[in-house]
Amino acid sequence: MAGRLQDKVAIVTGGGSGIGEAISKRFAREGAAVVVVGLDSDPVREVVDEILSRGGRAIGYLGDISRQDTAKACVKAAVKEFGRLDILINNAGVFPATAELDKYPVDAFEYMIKNNIYSVFMMSRAALPELQKTKGNIVSAGSEAGHMGSPMITPYGGTKAWVMTFSKGLAVEQAKHGVRVNCVGPGPIDTAWTHKETGPMDSKMEKNTVNGAPLGRRGTPEEVANVYLFLASDEASYVTGATYFVDGGVTISKSLSGEEVPSHLKQQPPQHLKLEHSKEGNTKVRQDAAASMG
Repeated sequence: MAGRLQDKVAIVTGGGSGIGEAISKRFAREGAAVVVVGLDSDPVREVVDEILSRGGRAIGYLGDISRQDTAKACVKAAVKEFGRLDILINNAGVFPATAELDKYPVDAFEYMIKNNIYSVFMMSRAALPELQKTKGNIVSAGSEAGHMGSPMITPYGGTKAWVMTFSKGLAVEQAKHGVRVNCVGPGPIDTAWTHKETGPMDSKMEKNTVNGAPLGRRGTPEEVANVYLFLASDEASYVTGATYFVDGGVTISKSLSGEEVPSHLKQQPPQHLKLEHSKEGNTKVRQDAAASMG
């Protein structure tokens, strides 16, 4: 049986770690040729090699996609290698700091504007001419924080609100060209971002983040990738301008309701993807992603 993305070509930004690794591998399993995009310091090569070892099709692309020339070159590389482009996944993003706003580092805010907003704008702009040819689609990473706002990460939520509103406008604008545009809104996912040892959260914020989910646990990168798969596939042919939250119910909760969930229901479901980089991620200002914008 053909996969759900058989013969499709997808670019996955931030595709070497965290949720991006899961998306890259899930798409490859479903028959897509995947361009795994990341920075020089990301484990892009390892993800590509694993996809190839399992009989999939993939290439890596390294570069700062918040820059116009790099974004255009990324799209050009995908088309040169695989002949077309059907799907753009704007997954790349950063989460470098937590603090009340009057103490929030200015360089961290600028870093998010560059890597959470400019990257989505530049990649979407560069990909649209090819996606119009194939009647393809874009799926971008929003966040429950972009929908609700969240204390201590107010600027981060603002960048994700931009992505979600941008996607709605782009969906209406591009409908006449046959291009669908949607968002996925992850909540507390089991990546580097939601652990105090690997991200900027302290122990209190980590605990509240998990307990704020009515399902009482972190989601897995694979659970998020499954929703990306649906939205990117032809099964979602009548879905555009939507944000699908994968948040364990955070956006409908008003309390730390996860504390009430019995321990046996807090267990994560069995996973099928071999993820080696789920606890890696952009959780501090990195020099290879902090260059000037434009």
